[in-house]
Amino acid sequence: MCGICGGSGAGKTTLTRQLLDLLGTRFVSVLAFDSYYRDLSAMPMSERVVRNYDHPDSLDSELFVTHLDLLRSGRSIDVPVYDFATHTRRPVTERVEAHPLVVVEGILLASFPEVAARIDLLVFIDVPEDIRLARRIRRDVAERGRRSDDIRRQFIETVAPMHDLYVEPNKGSADRVVEIREDYADVALELSTAMLVDNAA
Repeated sequence: MCGICGGSGAGKTTLTRQLLDLLGTRFVSVLAFDSYYRDLSAMPMSERVVRNYDHPDSLDSELFVTHLDLLRSGRSIDVPVYDFATHTRRPVTERVEAHPLVVVEGILLASFPEVAARIDLLVFIDVPEDIRLARRIRRDVAERGRRSDDIRRQFIETVAPMHDLYVEPNKGSADRVVEIREDYADVALELSTAMLVDNAA
């Protein structure tokens, strides 16, 4: 199992997609920790909007670990579909089929010991804060309908502090640290080769 972590806007999804392109959808299962934010439908919207979604408590790590174990044992899973606009889970799921290789990605992957223990190859993408913020603004405006000033405020108030507390310390335990100057296509090729070798061993 390969885990890809790093700060918000580091390029985790980009690297994951390049790995998937190389390995093929019939050979690798992909799972995003972002799908496992806790469902806050029982909470008023006024309370949901002020929650700290960058703290580990915001994620349903128990269900995530259960799903990781199911994939590792060769069983497919039904992944929650999270609505970032309402901070709730939609009444549907997405099927992820079990395949020989598993790639998981998420900001806080290595912050949970029970998750980190299941990862065979941990990759940390190390990108400067200003670049990550610019990428996050572009993504959240385009994909989540958010305003840039709200994104900046959240980044300053919770994203950056939580990164320093829960994300950055994991760089030292990573098997591979990817720098911003590296070509992600080359990194994906390197990682896919390592995964195939490990799977064949």
